[in-house]
Amino acid sequence: MSVDTSRLALEWQVWLVENLALGVTREEACLALASAGVSEEVAREEVARVEAHPFFQACQRVGRRYGWLESVMDTYSALHRQSGGHLALERRHELSAEEFFTRYYFGHRPVVLTGRMKDWPALGRWSLSYLAERVGDVQVEVMTRRESNPDHAPEPDKHRETMRFADYVHRVATGGETNDYYMVPRNENWQREGFESLREDVRAPQGIIDDSLRPDMMTLLLGPAGTVTPLHHDNMNVLLAQVMGRKHVKLIPSFQRHLMYPRYGTFSHVDAERPDVERHPLYAEAHMVEAVLEPGELVFIPVGWWHWVRALDVSASVTFHHFQVPQGNTFLPTPL
Repeated sequence: MSVDTSRLALEWQVWLVENLALGVTREEACLALASAGVSEEVAREEVARVEAHPFFQACQRVGRRYGWLESVMDTYSALHRQSGGHLALERRHELSAEEFFTRYYFGHRPVVLTGRMKDWPALGRWSLSYLAERVGDVQVEVMTRRESNPDHAPEPDKHRETMRFADYVHRVATGGETNDYYMVPRNENWQREGFESLREDVRAPQGIIDDSLRPDMMTLLLGPAGTVTPLHHDNMNVLLAQVMGRKHVKLIPSFQRHLMYPRYGTFSHVDAERPDVERHPLYAEAHMVEAVLEPGELVFIPVGWWHWVRALDVSASVTFHHFQVPQGNTFLPTPL
């Protein structure tokens, strides 16, 4: 299927091979080409040329395998709906560690945990003025100029900026609601010398998170109201603890990846706040659950589950990923 012998533009050649391999019929393919201005004769000739190529036969085998895996995911979705898991994000008060692991961690189900941060000094201490006073002189890395680039999340290196922590806190305190700057997990701020006093204000949820709490076991998120983390999934299980402010969280099961219009491996083309169902019709089938996290609440985000987050207030969160399981956290390979 060389470019030299085809009468189609390269992007249409790629489209034709991919869609035929995924099960689009000859007639459907010809109609799509015709709608793009390709004559019926050329369309049928191109379809026949693709189907005769040995590479395409290999593509068909891959397509059939993909289709089978997608059907398995649809079966999981059907079971998830039958269980009622699509109706609401569960909230559990003072849940035992044993039930957390049995029902949620190993059950691959998200949950909001309440009553699990009562021993955190941070809940009574943290404010913007407190943070600036304790570690204001430490140099930190912040993601800035986010508003000017819709792809800021998958392109972090374009937005890294180093500044005094006190200067960043002042920006958060005075800048109003914005998504232009945010201290996200893609940095090592929590591990920097000088942050020890803030780390001492945090406690490991007993029986769930490794209580040694080395600096590399946690991350700090801090930003103004209006910061948005676009729809994506993480490649490991995460427990997010809300310390200051509120966050609106939306989650979608990992086994509905084929409804998410993935890009850059772990991100989605879909704007979960204002989804365009004409551009992304499959997203309408997704089982989205949501919650508003209050200070003192945690949300467990299972590995591979898609999630979107908006800060409703000036917000500080701490994330954990070292769970007390013998095998360690479960990791998902980054998809292509």
